[in-house]
Amino acid sequence: MEKWSLKGEFTLSCSCTVFCPCVLSLGEHPPTEDHCQTWAALRIDQGRFDDVDLAGVKAGLMIEIPGLMSRGNWTAALFVDEKASVYAVKALTRIFMGKVGGSTHLLSILVGNFLGVRQVPISYRTEGQTRLITIDKIVDGAITPVRGKQKGENVVIRNSEYWIAPDVTVSKADKSRFRAFGRNWNFTGRSAEICQIDWGNQ
Repeated sequence: MEKWSLKGEFTLSCSCTVFCPCVLSLGEHPPTEDHCQTWAALRIDQGRFDDVDLAGVKAGLMIEIPGLMSRGNWTAALFVDEKASVYAVKALTRIFMGKVGGSTHLLSILVGNFLGVRQVPISYRTEGQTRLITIDKIVDGAITPVRGKQKGENVVIRNSEYWIAPDVTVSKADKSRFRAFGRNWNFTGRSAEICQIDWGNQ
């Protein structure tokens, strides 16, 4: 099996009205709206898939979950920045379909309907503490961490068993629009999260 690793930042915006219950319940508690609609963006700072260098590549995801996260039957789609090579697109497709084990293996079990991969311009910027994310004509997002009581520190869930990352920065969507695959979502003011990821299959 191919060796792979990804390090970087993962920002997610979802339909939950208050912070996503899936993080702490590990999918055993239903989302606040009884279903989950979410988009996410990934900035890869370091990454490899066998001989393919993935550093600098940006990607996005759309996931729709009909009920409890742990029950599966997810619908998913992948977006990869237009600047990425064909090899990087193939690598990320295998990673996000859960075909190469490791951190994303769960997706091979939980995703029942994969809508495919689109290569489009993706921008992932940090301005102050806010993550500004655009996936051309699909996502327009601005995600800001929730401030904690200690000055200069955000609210963070630490040391969880959440599949994305153990430490999750609790965040909120200042702006969150998604339009693609017949979906038209607006999650402004709703739950979001920012995670530093360290994924792989070694």
